[in-house]
Amino acid sequence: MKVDVNALADDLARDGSIGDYDIWRALKTIEDELYRADRRGRPIPMDLIFARAILRKARLKRSAA
Repeated sequence: MKVDVNALADDLARDGSIGDYDIWRALKTIEDELYRADRRGRPIPMDLIFARAILRKARLKRSAA
């Protein structure tokens, strides 16, 4: 599965139905989940890595606009 992080981040940044707080909250939830997995010695799911990258880029694009 190929994930186009930039395209998904662009779509998310332009989506007016999702607020800045919603993006921040989702990013915080993912960061917490990654932290818990790391602390427990569990493997890091690649889906969470991609989701974090998408959310980070979307936040940057929104703040730059």
